[in-house]
Amino acid sequence: MTIFVSQTEHKPTSIATIVIAMALLIGLPLLGMLTAGQSITRYLEFPPLTRYVQHAAFSWPIWIAVAAFVLLLLTPLVFRVLRSKPDIKSMPSAYSFPWWGWAGLLWLAVAWLLAWTRFDWFAPWQQHTFVPLWLGYIISVNAFTFKRRGVCLFADRPRYLAALFAVSAVFWWYFEYLNRFVQNWYYAGISDFSSLEYVFFATLSFSTVLPAVISTKELLETFPRLSAGLEKFYAVRLNNPCRFASLVLILSAIGLANIGRAPDYLFSLLWVAPLLVITGTQTLRGETQVFQPLASGNWRSIWLAGLAALVCGVFWEMWNIASFAHWQYAVPFVQRFQLFEMPLLGYAGYLPFGVECLIVARIVEEIGKNNHNL
Repeated sequence: MTIFVSQTEHKPTSIATIVIAMALLIGLPLLGMLTAGQSITRYLEFPPLTRYVQHAAFSWPIWIAVAAFVLLLLTPLVFRVLRSKPDIKSMPSAYSFPWWGWAGLLWLAVAWLLAWTRFDWFAPWQQHTFVPLWLGYIISVNAFTFKRRGVCLFADRPRYLAALFAVSAVFWWYFEYLNRFVQNWYYAGISDFSSLEYVFFATLSFSTVLPAVISTKELLETFPRLSAGLEKFYAVRLNNPCRFASLVLILSAIGLANIGRAPDYLFSLLWVAPLLVITGTQTLRGETQVFQPLASGNWRSIWLAGLAALVCGVFWEMWNIASFAHWQYAVPFVQRFQLFEMPLLGYAGYLPFGVECLIVARIVEEIGKNNHNL
C-alpha cells in the first residue's frame, strides 16, 4: 500500500482537490480509449448488459503470486493483533439494546426471507430486495454499536448518516463506471429495466454502501481485541512525500489511461486508483490525508476501515447469491475458489475499498463541520 506523510497540522480537503481528483479519475479512462480510436458509447450503456471484454483464463502462477502478495501485506498486521493485549480501559460499557434495533432486526429478517424466496404475490418487487436488506443491516449494526457504547450514527448523528447515504450514491457510481472498462462483474435479473429505471433503482442501492461500511467500522471500534497493538506499530515516514506522491500520481494516471486497453492486467486499479489519486492529490496540496497517522505508527483506523469493508463484503456476497437481481464475477487469472459468487482472492479488493470509504466519509464530515450542519 502506498503511504504518504504530510504536515502535522490538520488541513481539510478542499473543493479544488476534490475537483482535480474527480477529473483525473473520470477523464483518464475515457481519454485513453478516445486516443486509441475507440468509441466510448459502450461505456455509457444503461443498463450495462453488453459483454465486450474477453477475460484471460485462470492461471496458477498468477493466483499464487497474488495470494503471496496479499499474505505479505496482511501477515504482520494480523500477527501484531494476535500477539497484543487489548486495552482493557477502552472496553465499552453495556447499554440496553434500543427498541429501534429490534425493529431493524425484524426488518432485516423479513427482507432476507423475501430476497431468498419467490412468493408469487411478491413477484413485482422481487428485483428490489437489496435496499431493504441493507437498510435493515445498517439499523441493526447501529443498534449493536449503541448497546456497546451508548452512541451511534443513527441515534446521535442522523444528519451525518443521511449525508453518507447521499454521497454514497455518487461514490459507488464511480466504481460502476470504472468497471465498464474491465467488466469484472455484471448484473443478472435487470434486463427488463429501462435506462431511467436502472439509474433510479441502482442509485437507491448504491446509497447504502458508505453508511454500511462506516457503521460497521464504528461497531468494530468497540471491540479492542480486533485492533490490539496497532496504535503503536511500525512507523512509516517519507523524507519527501510530495515527490513520492507525484510519482504515484503519474503511474496512476498512466494506468487509468490504459485500463480499457489492457483490462486483464490493470483491473486491480479499479480498487486502488481512487485511493492513490485522492491521497496523492491531498499530499501535493498540503492537505491532511488518511495515511498520516502511520507516521507515528498508528495503523488502527486504516486496519478497521479495511476490516469493516471486508465484513460488509461477506454480507454483500452472501445475500447476492440467492437474490433475483444479482451480480456475477468474471475476474482474469484468479477466477477460482468462489466464496458465494466472489472468487476468494477477490475479497482482497475490499481492503483498499474500506480505506476509500473512510476517506470519503471524512471529507463529508469535514464539509459538514465547515458548514456547521453535521
